[in-house]
Amino acid sequence: MASSSSSASNSKYCPRWKYVVFLSFRGEDTRKTFTDHLYEGLKNRGISTFQDDKRLEHGDSIPKELLRAIEESQVALIVFSKNYATSKWCLNELVKIMECKDEENGQTVIPIFYDVDPSHVRNQSESFGAAFAEHELKYKDDVEGMQKVQRWRNALTVAANLKGYDIRDGIESEHIQQIVDCISSKFRTNAYSLSFLQDVVGINDHLEKLKSKLQMEINDVRILGIWGIGGVGKTTIAKAIFDAISYQFKASCFLADVKENAKKNEIYSLQNTLLSKLLRKKDDYVNNKFDGKCMIPSILCSMKVLIVLDDIDHSEHLEYLAGDVDWFGNGSRVIVTTRNKHLIEKDDAIYEVSTLPDHEAMQLFNKHAFKKEDPDESFKKFSLEVVNHAKGLPLALKVWGSLLHKKCLTLWRITVEQIKKNSNSEIVEKLKISYDGLEPEEQEIFLDIACFFRGKERKEVMQILESCDFGAEYGLNVLINKSLVFISEYDRIEMHDLIEDMGRYVVKMQKLPKKRSRIWDVEDVKKVMIDYTGTMTVEAIWFSYYGKERCFNIEAMEKMKSLRILQVDGLIKFFASRPSSNHHDDSIEYLSNNLRWLVWNDYSWKSLPENFKPEKLVHLELRWSRLHYLWKETEQHIHLPSLRKLDLIFSESLVQTPDFTGMPNLEYLYLENCSKLEEVHYSLAYCEKLIELNLNWCNKLRRFPCVNMKSLESMNLQDCYSLMEFPEFLGTMKPELVSLSVNSGIRELPLSIQYQTLLTELDLSDMKNLEALPSSIVKLKGLVKLDVSCCFTLKSLPEEIGDLENLEELDASCTLISRPPSSIVRLNKLKSLKFANYVREDEVYFVFPPINGGLLSLEILELSSSKFIDGRIPEDIGYLSSLKELHFEGDNFEHLPQSIAQLGALRFLYLADCTRLTRLPEFPPQLDTICADWRNDLICNSLFQNISSFQHDISASDSLSLRVFASEWSNIPSWFHYQGMDKSVSVNLPENWYVSDNFLGFAVCYSGRLIQNTAQLIISSEGMPCITQKLVLSNHSEFYIYSKIQFFLVPFAGLWDTSNANGKTPNDYGHIMLSFPEELEECGLRLFYKDESEHVETNDEPSTELSLGIRRIRYDDSEHHEEASCSSSKKQRS
Repeated sequence: MASSSSSASNSKYCPRWKYVVFLSFRGEDTRKTFTDHLYEGLKNRGISTFQDDKRLEHGDSIPKELLRAIEESQVALIVFSKNYATSKWCLNELVKIMECKDEENGQTVIPIFYDVDPSHVRNQSESFGAAFAEHELKYKDDVEGMQKVQRWRNALTVAANLKGYDIRDGIESEHIQQIVDCISSKFRTNAYSLSFLQDVVGINDHLEKLKSKLQMEINDVRILGIWGIGGVGKTTIAKAIFDAISYQFKASCFLADVKENAKKNEIYSLQNTLLSKLLRKKDDYVNNKFDGKCMIPSILCSMKVLIVLDDIDHSEHLEYLAGDVDWFGNGSRVIVTTRNKHLIEKDDAIYEVSTLPDHEAMQLFNKHAFKKEDPDESFKKFSLEVVNHAKGLPLALKVWGSLLHKKCLTLWRITVEQIKKNSNSEIVEKLKISYDGLEPEEQEIFLDIACFFRGKERKEVMQILESCDFGAEYGLNVLINKSLVFISEYDRIEMHDLIEDMGRYVVKMQKLPKKRSRIWDVEDVKKVMIDYTGTMTVEAIWFSYYGKERCFNIEAMEKMKSLRILQVDGLIKFFASRPSSNHHDDSIEYLSNNLRWLVWNDYSWKSLPENFKPEKLVHLELRWSRLHYLWKETEQHIHLPSLRKLDLIFSESLVQTPDFTGMPNLEYLYLENCSKLEEVHYSLAYCEKLIELNLNWCNKLRRFPCVNMKSLESMNLQDCYSLMEFPEFLGTMKPELVSLSVNSGIRELPLSIQYQTLLTELDLSDMKNLEALPSSIVKLKGLVKLDVSCCFTLKSLPEEIGDLENLEELDASCTLISRPPSSIVRLNKLKSLKFANYVREDEVYFVFPPINGGLLSLEILELSSSKFIDGRIPEDIGYLSSLKELHFEGDNFEHLPQSIAQLGALRFLYLADCTRLTRLPEFPPQLDTICADWRNDLICNSLFQNISSFQHDISASDSLSLRVFASEWSNIPSWFHYQGMDKSVSVNLPENWYVSDNFLGFAVCYSGRLIQNTAQLIISSEGMPCITQKLVLSNHSEFYIYSKIQFFLVPFAGLWDTSNANGKTPNDYGHIMLSFPEELEECGLRLFYKDESEHVETNDEPSTELSLGIRRIRYDDSEHHEEASCSSSKKQRS
């Protein structure tokens, strides 16, 4: 929505791509492993990626939408795995990809060889050869079939010869990071954004001007405001510059619709969204805006970030989301869009977006009215009149152009006259002509969206509209084609602010709230409900209110017989005022039978009205209600043929569920935390369309009916401790991702579970009475995750558990299992195995079966608190070549196997409370994170000696790379005897402090955030030149973001150069100072020796366990200075 001199100038930014990446993969090989992780990595980086989530790979033909997705993707990532060539679907997909590659301005194709040799793909040998032998056998008498096979072979050969990634060796997460970085840098522009930017006139001019103002080459922090009137294209331009430059930052976030989202949610919710996107980890970091204001700078002050705050209209938005430039690391940029220039500080750059000049306005209008630049001569006069009345506003040009598209000359004349009549009105009135041009049903859909559904998920909105007997899909497409709404990147229904204003303006043309069809403003609700003025005109009420508690007259509902949508959420109390009213505390007297959508959180009565029979109701949600039963006990059989979702979560007084016989289309049943519910009606077994069932924390539930598995995808019965019998299953489940989560008082599983062969997740954790798993459970060949943790009486696993060929996660922590079956090592897809034993107090030893080359995919092994014979862990643990995390917690271990050094993929080693350990084995080279026990001096000494073994010979290069540890703890441990409270710590060295065979270096610790990431270590003595070593910290570890304490070891070899010592020895120097360029909370230093007892007193103060995450620092060349200032704030402990 901006200007340009020619459409050609847009080509650089507006190709045909809809997606950046298309993922081609063999579902059974990599869907739940590598491909899923790769997809998440791409998505978290903001790279638009197409992944076929419902990929069934049956048959030869590929759906048209999949072919279209291939054509619309800028890059195809092909994940070749061992079974890739067995799928004709994958091979046909590959042929299509290679065809797109060969086109002019074609697709980029990048092969990824996952657990397969590239030569096997290129030459169709090994598993690929076997697959093609099968194909050729099938088509041996079919000429066309053999031609197809040859096309497959050719495509494989060409694809395997392309430059790509061989990820058979190394660490999967690092390979994924490398691939994501490559895509982000080389194919950086968001393809979704580019597809909608095709409508943008002259985006290049705006981008160049913005880049000039942003001055990316300068390594400071800048805030840029994009300012202009509504509808002029601020958001579009901000999105374009965000997509064009985001690859240059460590993290980026586009926070859309700040104004609207701040109205709907507290501002701390936006702070959580901001942090989640920048840290690429969704979490609730804060629960109030003041904590957020402190946390954002503390976490982001050393990160180079790009943030866009779209549509701010209050100073609070900037204050709590991007308070000042010192919140962010050097090189960061913050861009805000606003209609209010006064919100942008005078020192910040401002980019004003003006309305379009006439020739550019005409170009934009023609794009939408004629889908080309030059209209027919007969339309030119009318086109000019429309453009003149739009006053250069892009939104009006787009909406009016779409309105006139494909209309005849006569209709053009009539429409243009209507536009001219409103020439003196505000833009909202001008836009209303597009609403007037809609069919009645389309108008209803438009008003519902403008009043209630902007920003909501398309699927949910479609359900509501369809329940109201609207042709929702057709109507939505009409609105999209007329530029009144659009679908966002995250499949939400959106519209421009002015379009929303126009829709609400239409409703408010009825001046009295009681005569309006839709009510959303709490003050208007008050007028209708308190004054008892509701009428047949009211079709929908949707409001939230969390201010001071208000009381509304419930009797006002009686006149609203046309009400089809009712959503009430907030601190509202209802009362009855008429003496003649039959209203009483048990239930309200009336609700409209025309309701299709009813959400009433904190519903205050014991039941719904007796005369409430809403046969068209699709969604019924009464969370935190005071219901005892849904209808009066005598009226429990209710005919609700349209109901799809029943949600009574936290209805803690509910004692009875309804008869489900009258709900044949029920798909979702949520009864979580209905703490008084003892029984679910037996008729639930007849609900064949049930998809999701959740009764978590129904702790009095004793009886549960059979469960119909025909459509079920998820079933949760966690913390139902009164439930003693597991429900039987009727039928078998559908071929979708299905999870079953149960922890209760159940002693055994039903035999019928063995027929649920498509079950992928089985969570039986906390089933305290479960004594055994049925041997038939090994028939669940689709099982990916099995959790039996905290089943305190479970003594064994089935002997043939190794038959669960797809199992990836097994958690048997806190059970009585002491001898896992030997078949467990056959679980070659297993990635996580946990036998942590925090509860067992007897002397039974844990015996792990011989690994014998098994468990090839295992990445996480947890054996914390398990008792091993002689306190020794088996040496063959070193054969687990894929292991990344190893957990040994507790005092049951005396020795760790030396074979740990062979674990080349190991990144995390957990050794908390290992008080009996005397020393540590050699660390593997890739180790990233250690959790060690700082109460054990021997462990500390061994730990730092291990760290010192990682260092390289400084003479081999100009700089030295060292590992730095980041700790979760908040205080510097007393093990660091010399501590400072400001910028530095200073130490007077003892006599003969240096012994060449014993002194390893200086252990350093600091608390706080470094923005400049540098430090200096200065060794000095009176009358001698100082030796100054500059330390440069790299901050590579993600753990650093969350940690407060940092540790590293400075090896003395990096400081002392004998050739430049002029005959001096280290003992000639008597003072050392560690100095940081900025204030820290604390810093500490310790002289570190191989044999600590010779030089350092034992410190008996209680210390603390520290979890350590590793990163790197680098040494610049040592510099000799004639003098140095060694003043410091100093504190010494010995």
